[in-house]
Amino acid sequence: MRKHLLTILKIVVTVVGLGYVLLTVPLEDIGEAVADVRWGWLAVAFIISTASLVLRAYRWLLLLRGLKVQISFGRLVELYFVGNFFNAFLPSGFGGDAVRIMEVARDVPANIAAGTVIVDRLTGLLMLFVMALLALPFRPPDFPQDLFWLVTAVSIIGITGGLIFLEGSLIRRFGRRLPAKLSPIGDGPVAKVLQAVQGSGWRAILGALVVSTIFNLFLAAWWYITGLSIGVDISYFYYLLVVPILSVALLVPSVSGLGVREFMAPLLFAGAGVEAGSAFAIAILVFLVLRLTSLLGAPIYILSTIRQKQKKPVESAATTPKETT
Repeated sequence: MRKHLLTILKIVVTVVGLGYVLLTVPLEDIGEAVADVRWGWLAVAFIISTASLVLRAYRWLLLLRGLKVQISFGRLVELYFVGNFFNAFLPSGFGGDAVRIMEVARDVPANIAAGTVIVDRLTGLLMLFVMALLALPFRPPDFPQDLFWLVTAVSIIGITGGLIFLEGSLIRRFGRRLPAKLSPIGDGPVAKVLQAVQGSGWRAILGALVVSTIFNLFLAAWWYITGLSIGVDISYFYYLLVVPILSVALLVPSVSGLGVREFMAPLLFAGAGVEAGSAFAIAILVFLVLRLTSLLGAPIYILSTIRQKQKKPVESAATTPKETT
């Protein structure tokens, strides 16, 4: 029942978010924004979005190698595409992470699989917040003061929380009295995940942070290019300021962030003088580009499943003792 209620909540949030924007933003404004969309720019956004999956797979590879786990880069790229596919069709922006954990847990212990996926996500968010703070000095003169403090607060809280989680000592100190399953100390599931998180080593984590920096430049770039596709030409640095807030929106219960980003986009882009209809159009087009990218995971998942099924009989035959005459 709880699972069904959460799914219903996500659907309600998505419907309410989209409904509110569609009721407050004239449909003709949205229509005008997308009427002359330049498909070439959207194709570039699609290519960047697809390339980012390969880049994030390499980030995951660095973390696994920090734990002395040897899984081929090709396999991790495959799992990233498959996870992205499930993200598009599960009512959560993080559904694909569960799929990645389950798939890679065939080759490594489950706590290592979960720990590296968590750090993989965390390093991406961490550098997104760092880059937002670095972009603040380049904000336009008329950048709203309320938005300035929102970006600053969210970024500082995100960076602090991420570093505390990666370092681990404070979590262990204040969490030791929690029940065994939630305790960061001992042999419980939370403790095992933390061991994997911190076991990657700072060299691997720093490498992941560097890759995350490049990925976040890609992330802001495909928002920027999507804006160009409908004639919205604002500073690239402005996207570095607002994309962290839009990315955190994935944490809000919704269907893949749909409705939440569209609700926030007109508010966030108003500081750059972008009309509400155009801001909504950018958010919708970004969503469509990401969904199109995610469809690439479908054939990869089918081929991967067939390959795994073909592999099992071969392995069974190899382990069956031969009859002697």
